[in-house]
Amino acid sequence: MADIRETVGQDADTILRIAADEPLFTEEESETVGELLTDYLELPDHNGYSFLTAVLKGQVVGFACYGPTPLTEGTFDLYWICVDREFGRRGIGRALMERVEREVRRLGGRMIVLDTSGRAAYEPTRAFYRSVGFTPTATVPDFYEIGDDLVIFSRRF
Repeated sequence: MADIRETVGQDADTILRIAADEPLFTEEESETVGELLTDYLELPDHNGYSFLTAVLKGQVVGFACYGPTPLTEGTFDLYWICVDREFGRRGIGRALMERVEREVRRLGGRMIVLDTSGRAAYEPTRAFYRSVGFTPTATVPDFYEIGDDLVIFSRRF
């Protein structure tokens, strides 16, 4: 089983490679991972973002990014959970999600909200979120582009 820990600077190159190699991520999304990771690693307040790293046998194999939702009480956003495709279907995403939830609770969180694409290619992603206790709570048709809905999931504690 993978160990889940707070992200450190030495993880950055591998996290950026995992994001760049993820076929569901656009180039802009991969670049945004890099921007938020830089904030997390370089700013004292992390600009509100937190990162976790999954490590299997000494190798970085995945990451999660989350943070408190501005202007809310106890609501957190999950921005990404991403596992290197070579290490998929080994429970690493589930382990990352469990750790995110523990950290959110520790910080006084009462809810996690996430959004994802409604495209068919994202059905395994949506199935994963349902399997770890998230409920689809809203859909915004044609949000990302024509034919690509925004699907919002949430989980209350």
